[in-house]
Amino acid sequence: MNTAKPAESIQPVSLGGISLLLKRTRSPNAFEETVERILQTIRLGLVLPGDRLPGEREIASMLGISRDKVREALSALVSAGYLTAKRGRYGGTFVSAAVPNEYGKPDNTSSAEITNILVYREVVECGAAYAAANAELSRDIRGALQDAHLQTSAAEPDEYRRLDSRLHLLIAEVTGSEKLISEVAYSRMRVNELLDAIPLMPTNISHSNEQHEKIIGAILRGNPSAAQSAMRDHLAGSAALLRGFLG
Repeated sequence: MNTAKPAESIQPVSLGGISLLLKRTRSPNAFEETVERILQTIRLGLVLPGDRLPGEREIASMLGISRDKVREALSALVSAGYLTAKRGRYGGTFVSAAVPNEYGKPDNTSSAEITNILVYREVVECGAAYAAANAELSRDIRGALQDAHLQTSAAEPDEYRRLDSRLHLLIAEVTGSEKLISEVAYSRMRVNELLDAIPLMPTNISHSNEQHEKIIGAILRGNPSAAQSAMRDHLAGSAALLRGFLG
């Protein structure tokens, strides 16, 4: 799976007079991809400040996902300040008057560089998961992987990204390759610079924890292909959010 899907590959679809970058998805990252599509739509000017978005039912039908996932994505973007929810007869979900000032690309980081970082991350971290599942795991290592996952799952928001990074680095350490550990550490550093520039979304955190469980489970079972596939799905979710918020 290529994490660097360009927005231009998705054709605008008209819903109620509003053009949205929507297509049906079978991705395991329905929430993250819905956030990405809506943000791309806003960034490309297909909807303007004050425009009302189509209803949850319409968006869910076009994407082929549940209304719950659409509602979660819209709610997250309301919390982040990109959308505004209004009640009453003329209520709905509207594009905010201005993009929040606290979010944006880190200095000197172009869209091309973001793509480079995401592609590099996919290669090294999927490779690390595959190699970790092929490694001989002692009882202590198995316990450390499980503990790291549990601590990440229980982390408070302000600690989450640090513990998330520690978990990913531990997967690399399991392989016994110092070079791979170094490359994963560099990748995490670059990705965290990008993640620090976007809001932390509770739904994404919950989803990430579920994906961590699949990754760790596959490594403990010694199933390299499943570990690699689960890692790829996991990375694709955060990549969708980064593309959506940062372009």
